Amino acid sequence: MAAVKKLASEARDTPRFGAKIRTLRRCAGLSQAELAQRLDVSPSYLNLLEHDKRALPAPLLIKLARVLEVDLASFAGEDDARLVHDLLEVFSDPLFEDAPLTNTEVREVASASPAAARAVLQLYRAYRGAQVATDALSSRLEAGDDAGGASRSSLPSEEVSDLLQQHMNYFPALEERAEQLRREAGLGELDRFGALVRHLARACDVRVEIARSGQPGAALRRFDPRSRVLALSELLPTRSRLFQLAAQVALIAHADVLDGLGRDPLLTSAESRALARVALANYFAAAVWMPYAEFLRAAEELRYDIDVLGRRFGVGFEQTCHRLTTLRRPGHEGVPFHMVRIDVAGNISKRFSASGIRFARYAGVCPRWNIFSAFQTPNMIRVQVSRMPDGASFFCIARTIQKDSGGYHAQQPVQAIGLGCAVEHGPRLVYSDGIDLHSPGQVTPVGVTCRLCERTACEQRALPSLKVPLRVDPNYRGLSLYAPPPGE
Repeated sequence: MAAVKKLASEARDTPRFGAKIRTLRRCAGLSQAELAQRLDVSPSYLNLLEHDKRALPAPLLIKLARVLEVDLASFAGEDDARLVHDLLEVFSDPLFEDAPLTNTEVREVASASPAAARAVLQLYRAYRGAQVATDALSSRLEAGDDAGGASRSSLPSEEVSDLLQQHMNYFPALEERAEQLRREAGLGELDRFGALVRHLARACDVRVEIARSGQPGAALRRFDPRSRVLALSELLPTRSRLFQLAAQVALIAHADVLDGLGRDPLLTSAESRALARVALANYFAAAVWMPYAEFLRAAEELRYDIDVLGRRFGVGFEQTCHRLTTLRRPGHEGVPFHMVRIDVAGNISKRFSASGIRFARYAGVCPRWNIFSAFQTPNMIRVQVSRMPDGASFFCIARTIQKDSGGYHAQQPVQAIGLGCAVEHGPRLVYSDGIDLHSPGQVTPVGVTCRLCERTACEQRALPSLKVPLRVDPNYRGLSLYAPPPGE
């Protein structure tokens, strides 16, 4: 009933809630008169609801969900909020400076016609992709290289991120198959590697070999379908060998599940579907070595101490963080985390948000995030209470990770992992001990991107804010070049 009251409150507080009813009705192929008849209300009353002239009562909300055969969550605003955020970021591009749109106008576009809003996003991605392709082509022509093979306008990695976000990074079918594998292979605490090698031989007719480094064509993992040989590099640490074994089981024995999830319309190319298979196979591997119920129980018991969790389940820091973001089983959820992986250049290579925080997709990342300060103190946990411009606060931790598969001469790329949750969940984490999460002195103001942040007096501002008119006084210099003179 609490969920119903929350949704009803959203219906009262959100003037664009009627567009959701209208969209779901049209998807069901019903006219206003037909839906009104099924709801036992008048067509004129339904028309007022769809145009936000009347509040939506909770009993009618429940009846709507039943008649339209949708979950109550379909009326929640998370997808809409994400769509609005992405549109705001798109319209912050200098391309649109001569046609500024207000936040209200952008929200109205997203609410009234979400399909059109997504089409705008798709068009903008194509535009950005064309820009990147043009720049790359220009550079290659200047260098005298062959100009063939222009890149696609839509990045497969972006489409896979959208797929994970749409499913809230939880895939019940893969969880069930992982539990099935644990039972069939007898994966206990001891000799987990040997048990899974024997299972691969018995159930999949696959022989596992450890490949020496330095050989021609050496790879961390390589499976030959003809010889049925899976070669794992000796450079892989034990925990990574276990992950690669389990991922290969998913690719061979559970291709039906991977194929089914890969047919999602969000994946528009063969490259996207192939990348999604890899991501989902890795999800399966995590579910094998960190079984849902056992892992959630341990996480709550240890108050989400990542290092202790990793040692208990024999996995690394990043693997543990990623598994924490997948604990979204209805009725048995963990803390709703967000997670981001970034390199020293600020490139985001992995992102997911169940906390409600928004990540930049088309612009630079706010440098005030603690994930950047993590590079200054390698392998040490950094904590931060972050407050966004809209007032939302988050408790975040960050730490660097370093790939350990290589020899003396190999490069050891360093990345940073950021994990966080809404500040109200902070006390559930061991990292909040001794921190007053609501003290103004603990809060660090952060943003999504400079263009969308209205804090003009930020010493790390790189670009002017779209939300504040740019006024430059040559006789005044504030904390940033774009800070307006006093009194303006």
